[in-house]
Amino acid sequence: MIDFRYHLVSLISVFLALAVGIALGAGPLEESIGNTLTGQVDQLREERADLRSRLEQAETDLARSQAALEDVSGDLLADVLGERRVAVVEIAEVEPEIREAVVARLEEAGATVTGTVRVTDAWTDPDQLAFRQSLAGQLVEYLDPQPADDAGTGTELAEALAQGLTAARPEDPDVLTESAAVALELLREGGLVTFDPAITAPADAVVVLAGPTVSAVQVAEEQAAQESAAPEVVEEREELLEGLLGAAQQISVAVQQRSAGAVVAGGDLVEPSLVQRLRADEETVGLVSTVESVQRVSGQVAVPLALAARISGTVGHYGTGESATDLMPPRVVLPPVVRVPEEPPAPPAQTDAEGDGDAEGATGEDATTTDTTDTTGDGEG
Repeated sequence: MIDFRYHLVSLISVFLALAVGIALGAGPLEESIGNTLTGQVDQLREERADLRSRLEQAETDLARSQAALEDVSGDLLADVLGERRVAVVEIAEVEPEIREAVVARLEEAGATVTGTVRVTDAWTDPDQLAFRQSLAGQLVEYLDPQPADDAGTGTELAEALAQGLTAARPEDPDVLTESAAVALELLREGGLVTFDPAITAPADAVVVLAGPTVSAVQVAEEQAAQESAAPEVVEEREELLEGLLGAAQQISVAVQQRSAGAVVAGGDLVEPSLVQRLRADEETVGLVSTVESVQRVSGQVAVPLALAARISGTVGHYGTGESATDLMPPRVVLPPVVRVPEEPPAPPAQTDAEGDGDAEGATGEDATTTDTTDTTGDGEG
């Protein structure tokens, strides 16, 4: 049995250790500990000040470089697109001022913008899947070429949008085919896209603007705010985002396949984003050109340059991200586009026997018949 003496010795030991600690802390070790903590605080302050200084310098350098690029953009972009017609497709949140800036750069490069189409949330809304499947079944009838039977609803819709923007009448290349115009109107009536005014001229090339067209810092702040939401809300958002990225990828591929060239432009390179998705996919990385940081002058100037390069056959990914192939596209000046209407096929030549049987008075009648045939052919084409 433990006696009173044992308890007394234990208590004395505890108080003795406490007294020694207080004595050392207030005496020999006080200055050492205080100096160490003070030194660490001072070091952290210096590092913070250094980082702030570097950030301010980087922002200053960036602003100067953007201003310098703005000064030379006119000469850099002059005539590079050779009077091409370009359609703009907006996916997700694209700031109006950024869209307007990109359109201005395209026009500065010698292009004419045929129209801007905005893809709505209905394109990927899970609750409207049955409606989209029904609409796609109608749209396929107006497509030439038609997607494969097992292509899927998303691919069929993307193909309809691509052909609706680019399919030109052979006999009048300045006008959309009747089928393309119907397909585009069906997409609008179905609430999957919006555009105003009406689009009547077929585009030679397409620019896809994919949101968010903001800085990486803004994206990080928005993502941090969303992470505080309930788990089921976060999961739903992730599913919607994945559906949007998949649809955007299908649209990007379709407009490239149905035009002379396509470029996808977005904000700073973040994950997830359409630009990052296209660069990471082994099938699309060599098909569709991309531009990051389109909210800056450098990104806006890069769009028409990248488009001209893509039309000439060069696929590139431009920006400062690790997945970029170059900082800026090469300057390629395309020759002015020449659109030549296709002549309707000539009527079959008459045989000698047919000619002999109609020899008398045939000249005037044949001329009239030929003119009528040509005119009818033009109307049906």
